[in-house]
Amino acid sequence: MPVRRASRTCRPVLAVLALTLALGACDSGSSSDADAKSVKATGPSVIAPGLPGEAARTLSPDEAKAELPDDSPNSADLAYARMMIEHHSQAIEITELVPERAESAPVKRLAERIAAAQRPEIAAMQGWLKDNGGDEKTTGHTHETMPGMATEAQLAKLRAAKGKAFDELFLTVMITHHEGAVTMATEVKGQGNNVRVEEMADDVIAQQTTEINRMREM
Repeated sequence: MPVRRASRTCRPVLAVLALTLALGACDSGSSSDADAKSVKATGPSVIAPGLPGEAARTLSPDEAKAELPDDSPNSADLAYARMMIEHHSQAIEITELVPERAESAPVKRLAERIAAAQRPEIAAMQGWLKDNGGDEKTTGHTHETMPGMATEAQLAKLRAAKGKAFDELFLTVMITHHEGAVTMATEVKGQGNNVRVEEMADDVIAQQTTEINRMREM
């Protein structure tokens, strides 16, 4: 099992540590030749800021690297990316029904925003999977078991509806769909290990919670 990443309390310190380590190697222009040779041989020292109330520490590059969190993706991270690609894809499929069937202008604008937000998120998750040796095939989960996914019967009703009936059904289906996405994103924040996946999950929670509230007011 991958080592759990550092707590949120420690992350700002670790982020500064990583940045200091990266910049330290570029800060030797004003050193003497002897200092430059020493830096080249041993690497620059790194000042690691302490937590509130703690003194800073001076670390070697190897010690600094050792203190960076291990955020290797685990099975929960990979499963989340795969499932959310499929989840977002269905949302886009539903929004594509809107221009020809919806009556409400706010519903039409909402559908455009949903598609505009979720297409780039799909691309980001596809890129993340590629970079981390995963593919898009879901394992252990079916279409029906993903939270909030519309059933074939619901999709058929949407395709058959028009006007106000379509608007009402669209909002009902999409609220449930968004709630499922928020559930999945919340779960991976507790079960996953990769910082980038957590960032993507945070984006989903923020964006779709806002849209849920907007849809409930329509």
